[in-house]
Amino acid sequence: MPTSAFAVDLPPGFVRLADIAPGIRQDMRYAGSHNFVGRPVAGYESPVCWLRREVAQALAATARDLEKRHWRLVVYDCYRPKRAVADFLTWAGDAADQHTKAEFYPRTPKSRLFALGYVARASSHSRGIAVDIGAEQVDAAGQVLPLDFGGGFDLFDEMSWTASKAVPAQAAANRKALVAAFAAHGLANYAREWWHFSLPGAARAPAFDVVIREP
Repeated sequence: MPTSAFAVDLPPGFVRLADIAPGIRQDMRYAGSHNFVGRPVAGYESPVCWLRREVAQALAATARDLEKRHWRLVVYDCYRPKRAVADFLTWAGDAADQHTKAEFYPRTPKSRLFALGYVARASSHSRGIAVDIGAEQVDAAGQVLPLDFGGGFDLFDEMSWTASKAVPAQAAANRKALVAAFAAHGLANYAREWWHFSLPGAARAPAFDVVIREP
């Protein structure tokens, strides 16, 4: 049974990513308004990444490997409280709310988001074993340059499928490089979201509803 709680303490076996891999930039979208819901999501009271320790360690190792390409990882979502998943379900059921459609699902009917696998009724994120992540390039002078991945985080569209043939060649190459880097440390990609990676060997880890709140 999932564990429900409301506390500052992390769930058992979890760590703060900043303590394991401080070089990974955190852009926690569901703690703000730049996301497909268009507002802060239930359960995200602080914009910080929590994960099971083994997943955070895999991210840290991947980040070290990608530094050789002058890439810096950028994380968009990590542990996701169960109440956030419920919030997504409520949003998906409100057919009148279409104000984020232009950016996040311009060609996909909102009513089809579940059937097409873009929004789930239960999430591996609630187990702390999944992460949504991209990357940016940092040159020798420290200047940050964007990397083309053929579409933004949470674009609910076939263009977001990792092996999509509709994206430019450089974007496809960048996706392959990201997938290979994570695979080297045991993290598997979800085929319909180029940004989503999880640790298959921890699929039986418990789900939690601890609110993400930091002092």
